[in-house]
Amino acid sequence: MIELETPHEEFRMFVTILKNLPLARSKGVVGILLLPLACLLLSNLAIADNLADPAAVTTPTTEVRVAIPLSQLNWPTARGDAQSTGHADQTLPEKLQVKWEYKADEAIETTPVVVGKRVFVSDVMGKVYAIDRVTGKEIWKVDFDTGFLASPAVQSGELLIGDIDGNLYKLNALNGKELWRKSTDGEIQGSVAFHGENVLVASGDGKLHCFRLKDGEKVWTYEANDQIRCSPTIAGDRTFLGGCDGQLHVVDLKTGEALGKTFELGGPTGSTPSVVGNKAFLPIMDGVVLAFDWKAQKELWQHMDEERPQEYRNSAAVTGDLVVLSSQYKQVDAISTATGKLKWRHTLRRRADASPVIAGKDVWIAATDGRLIRLDLQDGTEEKWSYEIRGSFLAGPAIAGQELFIADDDGVVRCFGAKESQE
Repeated sequence: MIELETPHEEFRMFVTILKNLPLARSKGVVGILLLPLACLLLSNLAIADNLADPAAVTTPTTEVRVAIPLSQLNWPTARGDAQSTGHADQTLPEKLQVKWEYKADEAIETTPVVVGKRVFVSDVMGKVYAIDRVTGKEIWKVDFDTGFLASPAVQSGELLIGDIDGNLYKLNALNGKELWRKSTDGEIQGSVAFHGENVLVASGDGKLHCFRLKDGEKVWTYEANDQIRCSPTIAGDRTFLGGCDGQLHVVDLKTGEALGKTFELGGPTGSTPSVVGNKAFLPIMDGVVLAFDWKAQKELWQHMDEERPQEYRNSAAVTGDLVVLSSQYKQVDAISTATGKLKWRHTLRRRADASPVIAGKDVWIAATDGRLIRLDLQDGTEEKWSYEIRGSFLAGPAIAGQELFIADDDGVVRCFGAKESQE
């Protein structure tokens, strides 16, 4: 099936009909009906493109393409989706090359986010950038004279981001104009999460804050017993938080109250929980990976290296079968989601502070030695591909469409795409 590049589901089936019944040869009632509908379709597509709303467009490389789910064309939050899986379904082309580079003013320690025709990044000195996805040219830049350790998050043409001073900003993603800002009492290190008409942000003040997206009015506040450094993870009507208090918190999104008991982790964590189905996965700093059945409210398994417990400072990438993590001791481990047993291990030259990302059949690791590494998801013992820079990668990549986007501590944002043939 071939479809026009549009996010509107009501058009997708109609476009398929047009491909099967060429208008030039249609006669009678069918032709009379299809012609005005086709004109309406093209008119709507033109308007959507002229608006340049990053939430309403997809990768503008071609006008006609094999159908691709919209979820694969965007990477709107640091971990890719509301469940914080760090997982994209598509496998990138075998041969990749740098399509463009953009130089920011300062170091970047966050994952880019990609929505529609734009790439958004934040730097350590308080600037937020919007970059053209195709050309790598700057669209806008705003300076808040603070610092960002959190990635932006984008939804419906609105960008939200928290800073190291505890401020939460809402910007117009089209032009960077500030729409509102609200304050918390602690450093914000994780991306926000969207739920309906609200936005959630966790803070170093030990609280999860829920604000009304429209105007920033406080809806509710949930309080843990210590700092919260992760991003909120959404699954259905609840959100999940890993805390420095050694607890996995499950919170009702409507009321802001705890749902059932908290899960004991045995140690503090700054990692973001990952949820697949009724299972939640979370590593702690002391080197243990835990799996819970949040519906049944029970622990499923724990995994720990018996010879040398690994130290985890980032978040896991998860599929239905594997949990992939990188440790402070240069190890990349793939663990069975069913049993908690180690499936394979890959040893790096230097540690990877960035969270792994899974894309189709591959695992992507961004390491502090400046190497971007591609491993096979099923057997990650050998490197399939790598790319090296002089600086360091401190945050993981974003996978959107058939492209990979990543930033480094020199402030360089790179887009990788399919390598063009000599012909």
